[in-house]
Amino acid sequence: MKTNLYKASERGYANYEWLQANYSFSFANYYNPGKQNFGALRVLNDDVIQGGAGFGEHPHQNMEIITIPLQGSLKHKDSMSNTWIPLHSGEVQVMSAGSGVYHSERNNSSTDFINLFQLWIIPDKMNIDPAYDQKKFEKEDRHNQLQTLVSSHDDREDPSSLKIHQDARISRIDLDAKKNFIYHPKSDQHGVYVMLISGQVSIGGVELNQRDALGVWETESFELKAQEASEVLLVEVPMNF
Repeated sequence: MKTNLYKASERGYANYEWLQANYSFSFANYYNPGKQNFGALRVLNDDVIQGGAGFGEHPHQNMEIITIPLQGSLKHKDSMSNTWIPLHSGEVQVMSAGSGVYHSERNNSSTDFINLFQLWIIPDKMNIDPAYDQKKFEKEDRHNQLQTLVSSHDDREDPSSLKIHQDARISRIDLDAKKNFIYHPKSDQHGVYVMLISGQVSIGGVELNQRDALGVWETESFELKAQEASEVLLVEVPMNF
């Protein structure tokens, strides 16, 4: 098993006053030649957006974009519908930018901040028609068990998950203290980027604290061991990028 530790304290950081952003990989004005991507995972931003603020209309092309609000509520508008759509914590949004789309995203509250993850995954199909979807996922459905949020359009094993154009899988699990869970990547060509949202876990003897991440690849399985109650995001992607 190969691993790479990504410490929370070593992420890129930018303070735009209305936005505090932590960058797992090179993004915007943050550039680190050793942190360009993890396989097909190109972006994992941990953003805090102040009340009433957000991203104005801007374009995207040929990227699978996934937004996971952790606290607060977002609103989204794009050139496919030109309608503001609310996105609350507990929900997940996917947007396939494909041949090109414009969108804007703002905090849905004028006073409260929102904290969210935004992920970009490199697609396996280019210049498709843009698409948008979102769904609510119940917290109890990931208590000590894996909850699949996002999977490939070609994956029939998780019919209830949101779909993207890549052989990837995004999952969450909430582990009680002293609980263990064994994760099985779908092939030896896949790796898993394990982001600890909160708590404390260890994988293969490597200890992770809040917002630390561990890239894991070239293994049939690995075990998460929770030292305390923990929330974990797992992003499984092809590694040949």
